[in-house]
Amino acid sequence: MFRNLRLYRIQSEWPVTEQALSAVLEERVFKPCGAYTEQSAGFESPAGDADVQFARRVGGADLLRLRIQTRLLPAAAVNEALEDRIEQFRKRTQRDPSRKEKRDLKDEVHAELMPKTLLKSQRLWGLYIVKENLLGIDTSSETQAELFLDTLRSALGGLEAIPLTFKESLGRLMSQIFLGAGPTQFHAGRECRMLDTAAGKASVSWMDMELTSAAVQRHVKDGLTLDRLAITFDEVVTCVIDQQGVIRKLRIEGLAEAEDEVQDEHPLALLDAKFVLMAGMIQRLLRALKKELRGFG
Repeated sequence: MFRNLRLYRIQSEWPVTEQALSAVLEERVFKPCGAYTEQSAGFESPAGDADVQFARRVGGADLLRLRIQTRLLPAAAVNEALEDRIEQFRKRTQRDPSRKEKRDLKDEVHAELMPKTLLKSQRLWGLYIVKENLLGIDTSSETQAELFLDTLRSALGGLEAIPLTFKESLGRLMSQIFLGAGPTQFHAGRECRMLDTAAGKASVSWMDMELTSAAVQRHVKDGLTLDRLAITFDEVVTCVIDQQGVIRKLRIEGLAEAEDEVQDEHPLALLDAKFVLMAGMIQRLLRALKKELRGFG
């Protein structure tokens, strides 16, 4: 649950109760891919078979889950079948197909192979913090986040969502933490990425390194821009955050131990316990960032 986070400020109305939210999400319930459908996306119960509700509201936060199903049709498989189809065309007509005829043949091959492909499902968690009107999506991919938002927008009949920003530069705070001059709640981890803005997209990544080393810090002091940094917050939350506020590799210390304590509980109780702990620590982290950066943008 929540290894990554893309955060958005919601500037439109949100259902006031868990039941109301569940009802609107049910309007976009997940349906498996049809024989000729490449991808299908819809919401399902966060608790699986343990609950019929399409949302859970616990501790002032809503939990959602989007299921994405995709048909796996490798381009190499299509191209190989297309070669055979083109060869059959040559034998039948005694000539090479035109560009349009090749496209038509490829469409035929694609349509024939689609129903025979394998299916792959992926789940994306969603977290809505009611008090702050913030939505977090469990992905580092902007494309996947947009799919989540589009499906949610369709269910709600409209949704105004803008990426979360802060009034002051997140990059500045990251640099302070990196150099050991940041707030005491924050400490640099052992991973970062630096950009050389003077050389286009040139970058250098440091993995599992002691970032307090003078040899590493010299690069930032000499002009490289810190784009991504592993941080520890309150000795409990660890993650990698970038200048755009995207959070990766999110981990809550003690979460696994807390799960073990309620393993024998009902599946809903286990889900709620995990969600309360994770949502609570995410909110603490965001409140600290909001305070240090003078509020949300």
